[in-house]
Amino acid sequence: MTTPHPSGTTSWRLRESRWPKDDSVALVDHTVGSLLTERATEQPGALALVGTAHGTDDERRLTYAELHAEACQVARALLRRVRPGDFVALWAPNVVEWPIVQYGAALAGVTLVALNPVLRQHDLAYALDNSRAALLLHAEWSRDYDMSAVVAEVRGERKQLREVISLAEWDEFLVSGDASASLPSPAPDDPVMLQYTSGTTGLPKGVLLRHRSLVNVAKLTMETAEITRGAVCVNPLPMFHTAACVIGTLGPLWLGGCEVLVERFAPGPVLEQLAREDASVLFSVPTVLGALLEAVRSGAAAAHALRTVLVGAANAPRVMIEGAERVFGAAVHNLFGQTELAPVLAMTRRSDTRDDIVTTVGRPLPQVECMIVDPATGEVQPLGVPGEICARGYQQLIEYLHQPEETAKTVDADGWVHTGDLGAMDERGMITLTGRLKDIIIRGGENIAPAEIESCLAEHDSVLEAAVVGIPDEKWGETVGAAVRVRGEVTCGLRAELERHCGRWLAPYKVPQHWYLAEELPVTPSGKVQKFKLTEAAADGALPPLP
Repeated sequence: MTTPHPSGTTSWRLRESRWPKDDSVALVDHTVGSLLTERATEQPGALALVGTAHGTDDERRLTYAELHAEACQVARALLRRVRPGDFVALWAPNVVEWPIVQYGAALAGVTLVALNPVLRQHDLAYALDNSRAALLLHAEWSRDYDMSAVVAEVRGERKQLREVISLAEWDEFLVSGDASASLPSPAPDDPVMLQYTSGTTGLPKGVLLRHRSLVNVAKLTMETAEITRGAVCVNPLPMFHTAACVIGTLGPLWLGGCEVLVERFAPGPVLEQLAREDASVLFSVPTVLGALLEAVRSGAAAAHALRTVLVGAANAPRVMIEGAERVFGAAVHNLFGQTELAPVLAMTRRSDTRDDIVTTVGRPLPQVECMIVDPATGEVQPLGVPGEICARGYQQLIEYLHQPEETAKTVDADGWVHTGDLGAMDERGMITLTGRLKDIIIRGGENIAPAEIESCLAEHDSVLEAAVVGIPDEKWGETVGAAVRVRGEVTCGLRAELERHCGRWLAPYKVPQHWYLAEELPVTPSGKVQKFKLTEAAADGALPPLP
């Protein structure tokens, strides 16, 4: 007799902060390439991809048959230069060639190294050396950044880098392969992508991921959000990050839908594109969603009705979720995960309660275990007690490439991935985020989670965005500091007003003692605030005080 899973019954309740694997939804045995092949066979004439061609303003609109044919050309062109199992780096902004290369690399059985187009020379050199990439495909420019000049500087010192190809040579590259050559058949558990962490300290780590992980996380995310088959999905997120190249790309692929790839995010044009393409789905992070809502609020652009908004990478506050529901008429799903989990671990559902939708990141997806542990002892926490979020399942990273010590720090002896994120789980498996393990502020022995204070500040009409950090203090060890982006003009007395606002909802020791005015918050490419930069700026006197 089997025990029913908590996701399938209202009477089942957890006894501790440990979520068992829900295997009621089967995994699929596709690779990224085999899934594209299947869709091209099933619906060759359906629109699959819309995007801007490299170096031009020309829009390309590819059907599944066209996308598959071009991806096969890419695969054969790659295999003329490298072998299955090799690493191939892609350094480019969100041009239409990006997902085509992604599919072509998967069909060729090589591992795609996804690189941030803003990398400086030493960062690019590090990634090429660490990945031991045999081939680099690169854009000529990203905005006003001369990428080709940087490539010219680094390529001569990289002995393992056998060839460099500019996307300006796309047509010549496509026809350079042997059109009669057969393609390999990678296995679902083979590596397919290397993603570099956008961490705030130390050197980036290369997260090696499997075909099975990417395909099934995309599948389960879209199905859990109840997105309809054939949906038109707008993707303004950076393609070198898993939110875009997994959920924003393979998600529409799983549904036989269309990915509309945005090369350069700007609120007005994206809102226009949502309407022009009659999109029903928007992929976002809080910085993107907040900018779109502000554009509509200010009257700079009109809203288009959506069915679904997915938001992740950072904690989305209640006011933002409710704003998106009101402005777009959409169901908003708050997602939580990280690159090491390919990337989604948990998300809210349409059927969740109002309070769950606006205050939690929902329950784990099927086929993965999750638990909350005491960071000091590793013991599973009682229900409702915050601790480190850990996960175990098919979707977790293979390893940090060439860094076994770092892998062992993250994946324990029992196979659990320690995320470094803090949260609490209730008896239904609902997870509420409380912050990052390294971000916790300890004031006179009291542990303070910045996320709670940031959510409180986001409720105030004058606050566009806020980040809370620990400020060194001789008496308390640390005190609470808040950096605030203000909506409209900064008025005298705003600090006192925000202090009163926080005092109504927070314990006195959680109310910020230091207030700073920020024009912009420093963020990683995935949308996470780099709090160490705010702490440094506060210490250096580079952040002006809030009046």
